[in-house]
Amino acid sequence: MERLAIGYVGRFATTRAKLAAYLRRKLVEREWQGDGPPPVEAIVARFTAAGYIDDTSFAQARAASYQRRGYGERRLAERLRADGIQDEDAAVAREAAVANAMEAALAFARKRRIGPFASEVSDQDGRRRALAAMLRAGHPMDLARRIVLSAPGDVPDGIT
Repeated sequence: MERLAIGYVGRFATTRAKLAAYLRRKLVEREWQGDGPPPVEAIVARFTAAGYIDDTSFAQARAASYQRRGYGERRLAERLRADGIQDEDAAVAREAAVANAMEAALAFARKRRIGPFASEVSDQDGRRRALAAMLRAGHPMDLARRIVLSAPGDVPDGIT
């Protein structure tokens, strides 16, 4: 079990929850028949104490990646929850996402050619689709609306 855990942690940036799920899956695949319960939680705790797994650092790296890709705080929070990151470990990453919301929204708009990055003014249906895309990306309604309603080449105040 420990060799499996070392191999997994060595190959992938992971969280406590992901490592535990991986080890449990391997136990099922290999039909665990040891005495007593499998030592999954003990291995995860030992790897966390040794610094092989750090959920806070994982969350911060995920937040930086999501900001570069143009995703908002809500989308990040959903992903961290899916990764098994506890709220206290995700707090700093979520605060950073809120603080950098403008930059992330701008990156998303630039990538999708929305609002100030569009080549021409969108019709109402195009603006509705752009707004929906920004909301799915996890951006707040007011920020998404400001960007979508901006004329091409006219970046709204507060967004650099």
